[in-house]
Amino acid sequence: MLVHQILKSKSDDAVVTVKPATKVSEAVQILAERKIGTVVVSADGHNAQGILSERDIVRVLAKRGGAILNDPVEKFMTSKLVTCQRNDSADDVLQQMTEGRFRHMPVVEEGQLVGLITLGDVVKARLTELAMEKDALQGMIMGH
Repeated sequence: MLVHQILKSKSDDAVVTVKPATKVSEAVQILAERKIGTVVVSADGHNAQGILSERDIVRVLAKRGGAILNDPVEKFMTSKLVTCQRNDSADDVLQQMTEGRFRHMPVVEEGQLVGLITLGDVVKARLTELAMEKDALQGMIMGH
């Protein structure tokens, strides 16, 4: 299964972005309202400059306290992005996420943000793929 197939299967393929100067408190509000785990940081909504996840926020809150809520997200975002492309395989993406210990990966084509894929998206796609393979093998064994 390829990334573009996973993106097509998502009910909402919109990527939530915030500008680098957005306050952490505003990003927290967006995460809570939309029930999502990350926002992509982008000045123009098309070029990913970084990513800020719930985990990033919790870690910095634990170290520095609530005062960080007034700081800009660019101060705490992960700026060394690991991205994928539409034609990458789900297995490759899953391996990168597992090795890197992260759950969200921007999908970028020609420098432009085209989607966001989550660990849950990839696992769901792999389970669907495995179920189809199982059904096909059972059909072969049964002579169908």
